[in-house]
Amino acid sequence: MPPPGCPAHGMARNGLVRLPEVTDPAATYEGLRKQHGPVAPVLLHGDIPAWMVLGYRENLEVMRTPKLFSRDSRLWNAFIENRVPADSPLMPMVAWQPLCVFADGDEHARLRGAVVDGLAQFNRRGMRKYVTHYTRQLVAGFRRDGTADLVRDYAEPLPMLVVSRLLGMTPDKGPLLVEPTLDLVRGSETAAASNAVVTQVLTDLVAYKKTTPGDDLASRLILHESQLTDTEVVEHLRMILVAAHQGTVNLIAHTLRLILTDRRFRGSLSGGQMTLPDALEQVMWDNPSIATIPGRWATSDTMIGGQHIRKGDLLMLCIAAANVDPEQRPDLSVPMHGNRSHLALSAGPHECPGGDIGRAIADTGIDELMSLLPDMALAIPETEIGVTSNWLTKRPDALPVRFTSPRSLGDLHPAQGAPVAAQPLPAASNPQQHSRPPAAVSSQQGSWWRSLLSR
Repeated sequence: MPPPGCPAHGMARNGLVRLPEVTDPAATYEGLRKQHGPVAPVLLHGDIPAWMVLGYRENLEVMRTPKLFSRDSRLWNAFIENRVPADSPLMPMVAWQPLCVFADGDEHARLRGAVVDGLAQFNRRGMRKYVTHYTRQLVAGFRRDGTADLVRDYAEPLPMLVVSRLLGMTPDKGPLLVEPTLDLVRGSETAAASNAVVTQVLTDLVAYKKTTPGDDLASRLILHESQLTDTEVVEHLRMILVAAHQGTVNLIAHTLRLILTDRRFRGSLSGGQMTLPDALEQVMWDNPSIATIPGRWATSDTMIGGQHIRKGDLLMLCIAAANVDPEQRPDLSVPMHGNRSHLALSAGPHECPGGDIGRAIADTGIDELMSLLPDMALAIPETEIGVTSNWLTKRPDALPVRFTSPRSLGDLHPAQGAPVAAQPLPAASNPQQHSRPPAAVSSQQGSWWRSLLSR
């Protein structure tokens, strides 16, 4: 295997790119575009073949034509031919589940309708209160020496703290799900175990909410007129949790990186030439939170982007490549302020229904963070910022910063300001446990997580 950095790294003997081994996604996408055009053959985990859709127009065509490109993964010829092992890292993302994202037509409308109605109850004002509260809590828990990693200490926990409450969980449950939710998207060897952890927590939540409903998404799905089964409710909660958390983590991390490293970007924000919502849209153009979406499955033999697609072939929608398609954006230096035609939230009947929730969390969270820590500055040279990337996503690995601790939060007790420790979800039959006070951060959280995966 050629070493990382070598042009041949991540390529199979037949010259096809192995997506799980890609270390520079942007360069890989452009190399594929030059070699194959807007649709390119690639290999997934286990060298299973797939098609990478790189072109903007081609992505739109696939997204908007469910009759030709279905979301039903049971059509995948690799599944039909038993070429995907049960423990494949692909399974959490592509194995068919009773979800609106794996359905088309009337069934899709039934399931998506419940999700859209459930999300509609959360207005921006209510969201802002949640985000502001948790931002202040997280900042108060930063180290007393005036340093923090804005990825690990802020971007990763904030969306989970907010979204888990919207789903109906008690405050101590959010930290429980941060690492497994991130892990199941990575396509790692522990992805299946992480997926099982998240699913079990949500199964317990649904059992509890069936007896004790509240003003939350879990209760709304349970009681919705679409009459979702318990399994459908659990799977849709998992879908929303994973998508909202992963997408918002990356959106916050990418935006904070720009603020910390690009003086013109930060100056435009502080000077009023660009609003924070405009900045978020620019980030969604240049660094979409989910770089690649798996997937669509061809319902019959067809052609797209000059490639012959067989019935049952998997198509990976490469949003990151589509958003910088030279036909769509010949000059990437031109700002895209106010332009929401990017594909970061997909398009067509499967367009993300919760995009405004992610925007609200990122917008309010970054705005509040900058207000609390106006003098925060990167603690390392910009060139030392690493990148965490996998077959689906890419974001800054860490954003170490220095700042002056805000006096307004100085008197907050550490146990209140720090993220609460991960605790098991109380059993549905013992709801009184839900009212116990949150604990301080546990120093054993890492070992707790390893013990979960070893069960």
